[in-house]
Amino acid sequence: MPQKPGNPPHLHRAPLSYQNPAFINSPDGRLVRIISEYSEPLARFRRERIQDTIVFFGSARFRNHEDASQELELLDKPGSATPAPDEEQPATDEEIAQGTATDLQRRRAEAGVEMARYYEDARQLASMVTKWSQTLKGRRHRFVVTSGGGPGIMEAANRGAYEAGGKTIGLNIRLPFEQAPNPYITPSLNFEFHYFFMRKYWFAYLAKALVVFPGGFGTLDEMFELLTLVQTEKLAKKISIGPPTHQGSGCCSSTTSRKPRC
Repeated sequence: MPQKPGNPPHLHRAPLSYQNPAFINSPDGRLVRIISEYSEPLARFRRERIQDTIVFFGSARFRNHEDASQELELLDKPGSATPAPDEEQPATDEEIAQGTATDLQRRRAEAGVEMARYYEDARQLASMVTKWSQTLKGRRHRFVVTSGGGPGIMEAANRGAYEAGGKTIGLNIRLPFEQAPNPYITPSLNFEFHYFFMRKYWFAYLAKALVVFPGGFGTLDEMFELLTLVQTEKLAKKISIGPPTHQGSGCCSSTTSRKPRC
C-alpha cells in the first residue's frame, strides 16, 4: 500500500532573480550584466552632472620622472604586482656607478627615464585642461579628464586633474592580473567593467577629444576603434583624436566626426 505523505518541510522564500548570484553570474544572466554596465554608469554620470569628457590613452608602464630615476620597476604585465626577473630589471644608479649593471639593464633604466617625460606631459596637459574647464559657466561638468583608471599614462592624466582640483574619471577593467585603480580618480567616478565593449562605449559616448600617448596594443586598439567610428560616420557629434605635441604639451592636429548614436 502506498504510504501517506507526511507534512512537507518548511520552504524558504526563493531569492529574487536579480539577487540570485547563481543566475546573475551564469550565461543566462549575461544580458542583465551587460545592461547593468550601461545603466549604472549612466546613473552615476547623471548624478555627478558629467556632460562630456577628454579621454587620455597611453602606456601603463610609464612612471613619473622621480620614480623612473630612482626605482623604476619593469613589470611583466601592465598593472601587475609581479616583477620581471632580476636580470631584466632596469639598472639602479648604484649599479651603473659600480659597473655591475648589464647592458640590457642600463638601456632599460635609460629608457625608463626617457619615457617618463610622457607621464609628466600627460600630467601637465590634464591639469591645464581641468583648470580651463573650471572657468566654464554652467551647472554641469565639462571636459572631465578620463582614463582607463590604471597606472602609467592613465595615472598621470587622473593625477593632473586631481592636482588641479577637478573631478576625474577612471574606467577600469577587471583583468586576470588584477589591475588596481590609481589613487587619483574621484571616488564617485571610479568604475570597473567586466566587458571591454561596454567600457569602450563609455570612453566614446561622452568624449569630446581623445589624446593618445605612446602605448601598446590596448592604446592602439582604442585609437583605431575611434578612428573606425569616425571613418564610418557612426558618430553623431564632433570629436578630436590625436597625439599631444611635445611643445608645451599642447593638443594636436585632429580628426573630427560625431558622437556615437545610441
